[in-house]
Amino acid sequence: MLGQLKTGFSALLFLCSINVFGQVNIIPKPVNLTYQSGVFHLSATTSIQYNTKQSSLKTAVSLLSERIIDIAGFVLPINAKTKTAIQLELVTNNDIGQEGYLMDISTSKIRIQANSAVGIVYGLQSLFQVLPSVRTNAKLTLPCLTIIDYPRFSYRGMHLDVSRHFFSVDFVKTYIDLIAQYKMNTFHWHLVDDQGWRIEIKKYPELTNIGAWRVDHTNKLWSNRPQAKSGEAATYGGYYTQDQIKDIVAYASKRNVTIIPEIEMPGHVASAIAAYPFLSCDQNKQLPLTGGDYTGISSNYCAGNDSVFTFLDNVLTEVALLFPSKYIHIGGDEVDKKPWSKCAKCKARKVNEQLQTEDQLQSYFINRIEKILIKKNKNIIGWDEILEGGLAPNATVMSWRGEAGGVEAAKMKHSVIMTPGKPVYFDHYQTGPEGEPFAIGGMNTLKNVYDYEPIPKELNFDQAKYVKGAQANLWTEYITTVSQAEYMVLPRMAALAEVVWTKKEHKNWDDFYSRLQQHFDVYGQKGLNFSSGNYLVNIKPQIENGKLQVSLSSEIPNSSIYYTKDGTEPQLNSAKYLQPFLIDQSAILKAVTVVGDRKMGFKAASQTFNIHTAVAKNVVYMNPVSSYYLADGPNTLTDGIRGTAVIGKHWHGFYQKDLIATIDLGDEKWISKISLGCLQNYNDWILLPQKVIFELSINGVDFEEIDTVVNANNIYEKGIQFDFKTIFSKRTARFIRVKAINQLCPKGHSGEGKPAWIFADEIIVE
Repeated sequence: MLGQLKTGFSALLFLCSINVFGQVNIIPKPVNLTYQSGVFHLSATTSIQYNTKQSSLKTAVSLLSERIIDIAGFVLPINAKTKTAIQLELVTNNDIGQEGYLMDISTSKIRIQANSAVGIVYGLQSLFQVLPSVRTNAKLTLPCLTIIDYPRFSYRGMHLDVSRHFFSVDFVKTYIDLIAQYKMNTFHWHLVDDQGWRIEIKKYPELTNIGAWRVDHTNKLWSNRPQAKSGEAATYGGYYTQDQIKDIVAYASKRNVTIIPEIEMPGHVASAIAAYPFLSCDQNKQLPLTGGDYTGISSNYCAGNDSVFTFLDNVLTEVALLFPSKYIHIGGDEVDKKPWSKCAKCKARKVNEQLQTEDQLQSYFINRIEKILIKKNKNIIGWDEILEGGLAPNATVMSWRGEAGGVEAAKMKHSVIMTPGKPVYFDHYQTGPEGEPFAIGGMNTLKNVYDYEPIPKELNFDQAKYVKGAQANLWTEYITTVSQAEYMVLPRMAALAEVVWTKKEHKNWDDFYSRLQQHFDVYGQKGLNFSSGNYLVNIKPQIENGKLQVSLSSEIPNSSIYYTKDGTEPQLNSAKYLQPFLIDQSAILKAVTVVGDRKMGFKAASQTFNIHTAVAKNVVYMNPVSSYYLADGPNTLTDGIRGTAVIGKHWHGFYQKDLIATIDLGDEKWISKISLGCLQNYNDWILLPQKVIFELSINGVDFEEIDTVVNANNIYEKGIQFDFKTIFSKRTARFIRVKAINQLCPKGHSGEGKPAWIFADEIIVE
């Protein structure tokens, strides 16, 4: 839902009452928090005390002073003799590391200790969560307690794409404040992409004069925006001057947030090519992209042109001087390599460097950029495509296409940051999607995020050490307002913060959701837009002993579920869910979450079940289903549910290999019709199979082909749900085998010549 904002007055009473009674709701959850008796009263006569010889604490003192002025209006004296004090102290404690802290609140003092100023600031962030969040005249009362705290992972990141939608300096600082509030330490700033160049480069002014502006089609969906025409005014966009960037970097640094800039290459650079056409292979002039229509657009740097590397060296020189981070992100994802295969300079580069493929040419490009950055005392981070053709020696891999790239890099002893689309792409829906702003697709609920484990099961103890942490990404093709950006990250940012800070064994969903309620009030006080939770009931089919059962669940703790099976809207007098129940005839199941006596959410969850001969029968696959698209498990093809346009929900995915599935009906049945449902999403490399072969058997060994249905659809159709079906004279069989034959991406496709995905759901037998 679009943020249920509380009134500032009621929220303030709630916060104050919590503090009086000794309940604090810190996110991320500390390693250890113990309550003591008594309270601490913070007033204008409370002093801030620190050793002035520990000069690194001056920033923390400044942060604390500013926060007290903001919420109470008075200035705390520094190092004065007073009855109450907040003491900041650097110590040596091997148990808490460089980012950990110790906090002790007694009736007379608040003492925060750490091994570094970084740890002191994290201690302050916990203190700030105990204090009110906005200006108040109420007494500031804190419960006495002791905290021992330190993070699980060293990399705790949030990403923001400002290329597809430009955000103001003020919002960028608000975003950094949220990152800092939850003790995350990295802001991945996506400054360059096809639709906008957002960083001032003094040596190349046209990057921002031209590349930062496009024709305004914000009122149209990203994929439907027409390309710019000559003479149209380019009025949409913006960029950050180098002075603004310095200011933002300093602002972030004060809050323990390191900014890693992303300067995309070798692909996703149509904005740079619009400014300087010599950077592309064909060197043709083009207008800045307005959206997702790439027809006739060059979006790659020419890998065979040395002037490209001179240009990038100069750009990166200015970038490196602006950002103290030891890393610069160079992208490396989704490179359309077809222009390279046709370019004379790129062909010559391959010959001179003894390269065989375009993947190796990409690796050459990334390695050459790494050498440029090493001379500037920087290391590279890239998306997992930088593995293709060979990984640069010191590269860190950001694994976004699932976890496979991260697993591969960790086994090669390269540092890895986990950022898989499921569950940490925050441009995906988080509930509904009814009632939510239109999004790019997918569903990553708050609980999906909270349940994420960044260490893949495939890694052993030594390999797991290379996983440095995790990051959530906010891509903004469909996010055009500050309010929508806030909604997409709140409260999922809080959930990820606990994933990367708190020990795995200390996490508890019910406890987190309870603590989160206070944070909802804080968001409301600050006027931030947010989602109050995913109230949609999860309907999950279960196959047991040849029977189809359904279990219902809600992410909301202490809630109830009511349901109907006749398609009517559930009410409080409908059936209350207590345990999984049988579905033995076709039905339209609807279910709602109820909190107290109130139905929650915009719309009841709904699922249609179509019962047929193969429902609840076991399925055996010759080739395994992709671990990324398991849907509801091995019986997804026989659970009576049809797939929808939502890719990850009910579809089984197969990559490179064919779908070969055998169903055991248990005994011989009369059959006259079989169908297989398939999906095509052209841009996602999901294509209908070349053909589908249907076979029958009595004994499960000797199969007879009944029919072959050839794909007669237009392969370029963007989205199709199609049933490959055969109807024949009634006959008996116990076993049914369905073979869907995969194909390669066609000419002109971004994956031309590479295997496509097969997405299949429900083998219907009648």
